[in-house]
Amino acid sequence: MLGMLNALAVSFDLPILDWIQAHLQSGFLDFIMPIITLFGDGGIFWIACAVILLFFPKTRRTGLGMGFALLMGLVICNMILKPIVARPRPYDLQMTLYGREILLLIGRQSDFSFPSGHTIASFEACTVLMLSDKRLGIPATILAILIAFSRLYLYVHYPTDVIFSLLAGTLFGILGYTIAQHIPLPEGKKGRFESR
Repeated sequence: MLGMLNALAVSFDLPILDWIQAHLQSGFLDFIMPIITLFGDGGIFWIACAVILLFFPKTRRTGLGMGFALLMGLVICNMILKPIVARPRPYDLQMTLYGREILLLIGRQSDFSFPSGHTIASFEACTVLMLSDKRLGIPATILAILIAFSRLYLYVHYPTDVIFSLLAGTLFGILGYTIAQHIPLPEGKKGRFESR
């Protein structure tokens, strides 16, 4: 699989990353993209959102669905796929193949490239939110798209990493949401003025 991905990197991925660097790079994006990408670091932001949603009876099932989805992504993608595929980061491949050093706006990443954990976690979360309540889902999806793009802009993931991760994250989000719908939850106490 790594051989196929490396061939795709040369013919498809690196030209796209280089085009982004040549045509979209600006001082504003250089400043904002490292900030946006922080929202995907370790899935912490999305985990925190899921935990907050668990506190409220009306959103508890949504938080549970996000939790299931994030757990699936962590195990399948980060713990299994990343070390098995062992795809080098695009800036490392540029150096290996062409002797070209990429000036990074963030620190070098300590793990492998495929898949993108930032993208998977973001699309798991926004998919569950979109299925539960579009008022939360739409802004979450916009943020997820920005996070995914930030990984390309910052030259730390290949487009094929991000495309796979977007699809996998959406699938895990649907599965997490579906599982949560079938788990019985205790009903919250009614307030004084709520109908019984």
